[in-house]
Amino acid sequence: MAHASQKLDYPALREIFTRFRAANPCPKTELEYTNEFTLLVAVVLSAQATDVGVNKATKRLFAIADTPEKMLALGEEGLVEYVRSLGFFRQKAKNVIRLSRILVEEYGGKLPTSREALTALPGVGRKTANVVLNVAFGYPAQPVDTHIFRVSNRTGIAPGREPIDVERGLEDRVPVEFQTHSHHWLILHGRYVCKARKPDCPRCLIRDLCLYPDKTT
Repeated sequence: MAHASQKLDYPALREIFTRFRAANPCPKTELEYTNEFTLLVAVVLSAQATDVGVNKATKRLFAIADTPEKMLALGEEGLVEYVRSLGFFRQKAKNVIRLSRILVEEYGGKLPTSREALTALPGVGRKTANVVLNVAFGYPAQPVDTHIFRVSNRTGIAPGREPIDVERGLEDRVPVEFQTHSHHWLILHGRYVCKARKPDCPRCLIRDLCLYPDKTT
């Protein structure tokens, strides 16, 4: 990791995101969804699971339950049959049914558009709320998962001891024109290039700007 006090300067940050944008102008989440509600459900289900695993489970699920009303009609036991392949599937099913009921009873079946209201829903933490705010509503929120936390610290883009520190660092430091897509670029970079055990530095777009001292040859 870059030392906690080591931060890239503004010209380096701008160059990094300029390169990411040139390579992938319009990055998308790898979770599959059909509307705002199915996005929220997919992100809730993705905790301690891979996007590939979640997509496999939700392909059949979203074909029959793509609204809070239809999810409630399916019921908790019905939902369990679709998500059984995922870790913590019983708790996740319970949370999805509970949040569906709240959306129907308090929000007319629609998703609220504030972080506070989203994080009040069962199973929805700050990261999940930020993904929904960003992907569904185009708000420049900065979700921080394990990949983004690692890349932000390792490179010097936005070092921080806790995810909330990295989130605030990204909000403060990423040039505004890149903020809508920055979390997608960082997550994809962490997933496929700047990997946890063995970063693939030789094919890294930003190798010459990164502060990570232990670059692989």
